[in-house]
Amino acid sequence: MTDYGWELSTAVVLFHEAIARRLGLNAAEHKALGLIMRAGPLPTGALAPQLGVGVSAVTGIVDRLEQAGYVRREPDPSDRRRVLVTADPSRAPDLTGIFADLSREMNAFMSRYDERQMATVVDYIENTVRVLRSQTARLTEQGRSAAGPPA
Repeated sequence: MTDYGWELSTAVVLFHEAIARRLGLNAAEHKALGLIMRAGPLPTGALAPQLGVGVSAVTGIVDRLEQAGYVRREPDPSDRRRVLVTADPSRAPDLTGIFADLSREMNAFMSRYDERQMATVVDYIENTVRVLRSQTARLTEQGRSAAGPPA
């Protein structure tokens, strides 16, 4: 029997890697840019738990996004000690076509499912996301513990 979970996760990662390469980024940078574009402006520290990496890794990601011209750092108007990361709307990539094609193909095959079947699919996806987030947090915490206290 095929391991569908492995195939699905690999396909998703490779899809996002292909988008990232088109933008001159890696997948983590692409995902960070997506978060900033949807939920920004954000402090760097707010990105770390959403990406499942440490704050120092996010700093490097934001540095590369800034060098590519996709984001900029701005002072937080409510707390001058903080810096917010904001997507540069004039440089933000237009991925409308890519995601429109994906959405069209996904909707075409999903229209075959009845309401009960779709409820099962949604349940599977929601629980998969929950498990993946939990496992990501566990692995991230284990990685921090294994690294020991900062010197």
